[in-house]
Amino acid sequence: MPTATVGTLRLLNNWVGNGLPTIASDAPPTGADRMAVAFTRLLRDGGLTVPLGSTVSYAHALVAVGLDHRAGVYWAGRATLVRRPEDIGVYNKVFGAFWQGRVLTPGGPAIQEQTTVAYDDQPDGDDADGNEDTDDDQGETQSVRYSRVEILRHKDFAHYSADDFAESKAIIAALKLSASLRRCRRLVPAVGSRATTKPDLRRTVRRALRTDGTPISRAYLEPSMRPRRIVLVVDVSGSMESYARALLRFAQAAVVGRGKVEVFALGTRLTRLTREMSSRDPDLALEQAAKRVVDWSGGTRLGDGIKEFNDRWAVRGMARGAIVVILSDGWDRGDPDVLGAQMQRLHRVTHRIVWVNPLKAAPGYAPLARGMAAALPYVDEFIEGHSLASLERLATVVAS
Repeated sequence: MPTATVGTLRLLNNWVGNGLPTIASDAPPTGADRMAVAFTRLLRDGGLTVPLGSTVSYAHALVAVGLDHRAGVYWAGRATLVRRPEDIGVYNKVFGAFWQGRVLTPGGPAIQEQTTVAYDDQPDGDDADGNEDTDDDQGETQSVRYSRVEILRHKDFAHYSADDFAESKAIIAALKLSASLRRCRRLVPAVGSRATTKPDLRRTVRRALRTDGTPISRAYLEPSMRPRRIVLVVDVSGSMESYARALLRFAQAAVVGRGKVEVFALGTRLTRLTREMSSRDPDLALEQAAKRVVDWSGGTRLGDGIKEFNDRWAVRGMARGAIVVILSDGWDRGDPDVLGAQMQRLHRVTHRIVWVNPLKAAPGYAPLARGMAAALPYVDEFIEGHSLASLERLATVVAS
């Protein structure tokens, strides 16, 4: 073992046992060993946690760079003794006092570093003036950043201000609503041969021409996969007034983002809004929807609305094998028996029914409303719909 290593280990062992860096070894430690132990002890007094192995590594580094090279001594300690970015300030103070003879402020168990806390919502890397963030010798300035996006993700739509709606526009537009895949009748070339495939005679004969008519390589066909249709039914009654705007923005983003999405508004009557929601400008889409819906913020007849959808649209195949998402609080002025019968009828033809209720996020909520209680037995997924985070979960549920 090298002399520096033996001397360092024995010196450290003696220091741990007696509390003082005395020398007890047959091979006297070098000056680098002594300086490393004394410097790390001062760092511990300053509040830094320096393991024994880091002190040994620092002693090796001092032997390698030499004690006469100030930059080498500094960076050797930074690389081996500093474990957290917030310890750099203390390290600089102790380094100046130990290696450069600066006077430390007396009093206090540790070296106090003056810290200025500034709340900053500017982009990372630059300050408000466009300059890089720097630390002076008097203290360290730390920027405490917060994210309005994270706050808006969990904020209830009922508490949104006009600025919140304007800022959430880009977040809602980024939500991707994609449905699960279903098998259709159209056949496509298959990879390999499986029990569910059928021979592709045309491609097999074309390949056989390359081998003098011998069908060595056979081709197969298999059913193709396509996304299921998504039907969004948004409750625009008076009880949903606080949430209808945000939910229709979400519907508009879904229609623009992919092809097979149908949107309906449901109050006292059913209104199809797919054409209005196809505009890429969300404000224009909401304006057109408000003109089309004549029962906005009125009463609710969920049973009659679902019946009209079944009679007029579902029989045409719109709901067959589709994912139907009903965004409503479940308050209904109509007959709950009618709603239950129509939900059962709708459940027979759809792939899945997802009910999104903004009130579900309230503590102690129970589906006690007559309409909600009548519809719940025929609902496959019952989730919240009061915030951006709940809409993200909705997108995950629809895609699963």
